[in-house]
Amino acid sequence: RFHGEGYQEGYAEGSHVGIAEGRRYGSLHGARIGSEVGSYLGFALTWHCLLQTCTNKKNSKKIRALDSLIGMIQKFPYEDPTYDKLQEDLEKIRGKFKQVCSMLNIQSDFRTDTERSSLTF
Repeated sequence: RFHGEGYQEGYAEGSHVGIAEGRRYGSLHGARIGSEVGSYLGFALTWHCLLQTCTNKKNSKKIRALDSLIGMIQKFPYEDPTYDKLQEDLEKIRGKFKQVCSMLNIQSDFRTDTERSSLTF
């Protein structure tokens, strides 16, 4: 009897703690992804505006790549955590970002620190 009661109490407590821990982890992980994707969008929009001032053949390729990156970010399903291709789409965005950085001759090193958010390009 005591074994059964202890099991039930432990199961209920573990479920409660697991849900709270899962929410904390999900919030933290979601914030990191949001920060990363948001910085990519800001980067792409800024460079898009800068490159539009002088148009030539090289810049048109860069602008098309930036348009592609912006489009990918705008289609990213922020509100749907159950989206089955979330990680796959995030990897595609990261790859496109690296491609754009290569075209612009910019180092593509994105890092976030848990204490202080910082970006380095």
